[in-house]
Amino acid sequence: MLKSIDPILTPDLLWLLASMGHGDDLVFVDANHPASRIAQSTNSQRLIQLPGLRMETAIRAIMSVYPLDDFDADPVRVMTPVDDPDRIPDVQRAVLAEIERAAGHPVTPGKLSRPDFYRAAAAGFGVVQVGDSRGYGCFLIRKGVIS
Repeated sequence: MLKSIDPILTPDLLWLLASMGHGDDLVFVDANHPASRIAQSTNSQRLIQLPGLRMETAIRAIMSVYPLDDFDADPVRVMTPVDDPDRIPDVQRAVLAEIERAAGHPVTPGKLSRPDFYRAAAAGFGVVQVGDSRGYGCFLIRKGVIS
C-alpha cells in the first residue's frame, strides 16, 4: 500500500502512466471498445483493465497523478457518436467534468469520428479499459509535463 495513492491506481496502471512521456496519448475506453486489438498496436502494447468501475471514477483517480498537456490545443479528444456527431453523451460529460476539475480550467475536447479515433488510439501509448458499458466512453488524453 502507498499513502495518498488512490487504490484504483494499480501497479500496472501506475507503471503505464509513469512510463509515458510528454505528448504521449493515454487511450481510455469503455467496455464496448476492441481494447485488446487496439492495445497490440500501441507503443507499450499494454492493456490495463479496470472492471466494474464507472468511467468518471477511474478518470478521477488517474487525473490525481496525470498531468494534462498544456501545450496542445486538444489535449483531450473524444469519439463522436456515429448517429449524431454533435451530441455529447452523458459519459463524456461526466469524464470531461473530472478532467476539468483536475486541470482547474475548462477543457473543450477535440472530436474524432469512430474510424479516426481507432487510428489515433492505435498510435497511442497504451490502453486503459473500464468496465463501464455506456457507449462512446472513448477518450485520448495527452500527457503533459509537471511544471
